[in-house]
Amino acid sequence: MLENDLSQRPERHPVANLIIILGLVGLGFVFVGPVVGYFAAMPFYNGSGEELFAAIQDPINHPEVKVPIYIIQGFATLIGLIVVPALFMARSGRAVAEFFRNQKTEWVPILITVFVVVIFMAVNSVFVEWNSNFKFPDFELARKFEAWAREKEDTAAELTEFLTRFKSQGELLIAIIVIAVLPAIGEEIVFRGLIQNELHRATKNVHASVWIAAVLFSAIHLQFFGFVPRVLLGALFGYLYYWSGNLTLAILAHFVNNGVSVMAMYFYQQGAFEYDMESTESAPITVVIICTLMTAALLFYFHRYFQHRKPSIS
Repeated sequence: MLENDLSQRPERHPVANLIIILGLVGLGFVFVGPVVGYFAAMPFYNGSGEELFAAIQDPINHPEVKVPIYIIQGFATLIGLIVVPALFMARSGRAVAEFFRNQKTEWVPILITVFVVVIFMAVNSVFVEWNSNFKFPDFELARKFEAWAREKEDTAAELTEFLTRFKSQGELLIAIIVIAVLPAIGEEIVFRGLIQNELHRATKNVHASVWIAAVLFSAIHLQFFGFVPRVLLGALFGYLYYWSGNLTLAILAHFVNNGVSVMAMYFYQQGAFEYDMESTESAPITVVIICTLMTAALLFYFHRYFQHRKPSIS
């Protein structure tokens, strides 16, 4: 009798796995998820499907599509970054639950993770300001790319401002789920759980796998003028995952980063917070220096805490 045992199949080369993962995730996130989300959003829009499709192309002038856009984005993330990777792993005889099985998350690394992410925001603000003001060389191809990148950046900024202009606590809750919870889970499963591990199998180099995964993580957002700070953020998540062997901590770090930004924007709009999180201005140099030292100290302690434990990538 023939056995249909996936575990007996020859293991694919990690580069082949990377190509398949990126292709399937892209298909799920760009096409399948939004299409499902579009139909799920229709009951929340007072108009025809054609009118909804037209309105979401120009959301600034159609504020009534905010909730439908949240729904579409939520399904894009859910299907593209969670369901598709789960199906990919199931096809390979594995399960997403493997990333979380037998993981005892203690309070010390949880607290370090939260603090280091918040403190790192001040450090990263230097790179945010530098990258946002980056000037390209003065030749035609560079000018064309800069114009395209600026247009993408401005469009993303307008959409972010639109989606985070909260009129109620209900909208805030939806934003936290769509902007913080789902991306934290999905993007960490894909970029740290799958891609970073496959890169380590391919390169046999921890640092190469962390940084290449971070570059891919940033590139997929198609926002060049935020590329470098997002690479650094991805590397931070990658090292937290590698050192701890616990994807939950990388997810927590990602959630804290996005969640703090959303909450800060909400309190800024309420007049309870003076700093605009959408600003590209860096923190004062004294604050940056202090936060850099604190970040280094926390990461050093985090690393030492787990150094005698089995790493996530083997």
